[in-house]
Amino acid sequence: MTDRVLPDVRTSVEEAVELGEQLVDAWGCWSPTMTRNADRVAYISDRSGMPELWVQDLEPAPAPATRVPLTEDPVVAVEWSADGAWLSCAVATDGGVRTQVWVVRPDGTDARRVAGNRHVHAELGPWTRSGHRVVVMVPSPHPGEGTSCYLADPATGELTQLAVGELIHVLDISMEERLLVLRDGRRGHEFCVVVDRLTDRDHRLLPPDETGSTEVAFVRRAPEDDPHPAVAYLVTDAGRPRRQLVAAPLAPGGRHDAPRTLAARDDAELEDIDADDAGTVLMLVWNVAGRSELELMDALTEERIHVPDLPGTVASDPVLSRDGSSVVVTVDGPERPRALWRLDVATLTWTPVTETPPLPDRPLVAPTLETYRSSDGLELTGWLYRVPGRTEPGPATLWFHGGPESQERPDFTPEHQALVAAGIAVFAPNIRGSSGFGREFVHADDIAGRYGAFADVLASAAHLEAIGVADPERIAVTGRSYGGYLTLAALAFHPGLFAAGVDICGMSDLRTFYRDTEPWIASAAFPKYGHPQRDRKLLKAISPLRAAANIEVPLLVVHGEHDTNVPIGEAHQIVAALQHLGRPVEYLELPGEGHVYRRATSRKRLVTEFVRFLSRTLRA
Repeated sequence: MTDRVLPDVRTSVEEAVELGEQLVDAWGCWSPTMTRNADRVAYISDRSGMPELWVQDLEPAPAPATRVPLTEDPVVAVEWSADGAWLSCAVATDGGVRTQVWVVRPDGTDARRVAGNRHVHAELGPWTRSGHRVVVMVPSPHPGEGTSCYLADPATGELTQLAVGELIHVLDISMEERLLVLRDGRRGHEFCVVVDRLTDRDHRLLPPDETGSTEVAFVRRAPEDDPHPAVAYLVTDAGRPRRQLVAAPLAPGGRHDAPRTLAARDDAELEDIDADDAGTVLMLVWNVAGRSELELMDALTEERIHVPDLPGTVASDPVLSRDGSSVVVTVDGPERPRALWRLDVATLTWTPVTETPPLPDRPLVAPTLETYRSSDGLELTGWLYRVPGRTEPGPATLWFHGGPESQERPDFTPEHQALVAAGIAVFAPNIRGSSGFGREFVHADDIAGRYGAFADVLASAAHLEAIGVADPERIAVTGRSYGGYLTLAALAFHPGLFAAGVDICGMSDLRTFYRDTEPWIASAAFPKYGHPQRDRKLLKAISPLRAAANIEVPLLVVHGEHDTNVPIGEAHQIVAALQHLGRPVEYLELPGEGHVYRRATSRKRLVTEFVRFLSRTLRA
């Protein structure tokens, strides 16, 4: 691209940085939870610069929101008790990976920590359907030990042991605290069981020979004409090509009927569900190549009704009121931050619940979905943010999401918009291992399949060149978490192909990752990355640190001070190795942050350094 064209397709670097900071300030609202009669909603919002707990009346709408103070740490989850008397919250200890569980009255009184501290991680589980006690789960901080689950009394903080298992999570607990729905198993191989606490019997909801994973499940009353008193609803791809809605009838004495599929689509995966208390109305959220579609389902007739006019491209955290009359859901898109919207089930009309913050007075870029193939013929997709007005190849960056069992979606991403404003096209692929594209695709990168993921990185760069977006001499590779690992792997194992890299909280050596990460994270990861002993040779071969000498282009490494998921040592050792070799490496450490950067001050620093670094190294 010539200098004559550049002023027409980009702003200055500092103007792009300013845009990124303004978009970070465009706060959002997410993770709604409602009272039993659906007259109030609690949620998380970072309108103050950090995720905090907020409460708001739903009638009349929109009503003023009230902040409920807890601690100085970010709030990461919230659940309203069924009796309306309490809110339970997960709080990120010191902003890091470990969380504590707190309870508080909706008016902010009687706040107390019931589980977790700086050394012990505690996870928030569901309230009982009666609302009197809440589940907390405490993984052991010691390798080889399991997770203990408790019922916590919010008024006294007393913990009563509920279940113990290696990697268990309590997903649901019935009204009378008799039936537990437990999830167990490692990443990609999770399964669910129902435990009858009265008879001390457990029942696996799907046959054990069905490969795949079940991550969402709960129990409701069975439809009126069903002879069983209860039914478990599951979101699963076990034995199925994509995630589907499955019903598993439950009966006393173990006389359970076989599970059956209630809803499936060839073009989409079921992402989440919710149901009313009576089990008559189901809310389904479908993932269609990254975009969301919602349906309502009558549990008796199994009729599905499409919900029109979703006010955004991506919906998450659906909450169906207990009487089935309304839904509150988080919605966002490339040009709007996360906000809460309410759906009237009878009329299928949408109403905004939360305010929309002011946005910069300039158009943002809506990405287009690209389809291409990897070297082995596997079809891949990705979201392309083009530089407006550009008609010739120019600087571009690949952006790889974390997980890898996550998915790049057309949502609100300040970094992407700021880079495009600086004249750098952004391509965010969903390579093998990403969720949303079926069971085979999400497992295609397991263990030795990692080499296929490396090939997908190269195919993504080649696609940018083939469609005339990228100058092959000015392509960077960037990403966070697993995407940061891919960045380092691309630079170390394929030198000369990329002009620069940005590694955000990525693993540099999978052996030290296993050694230093939280024990429950390591134990769950064996099927995805390989076993730290049995697959040690492979883990060494695919660790970028061993080939650090091949990294000769500029690299920016970013890591959170309190990250114990991908421990900060992963950043320190790759930076030290490159500094020893005299290579161009820069390091940004974000104080008070863990694996996810939640404070606006940290996110502004990140977007600033990100844009300046790539603008400089790609000559944008």
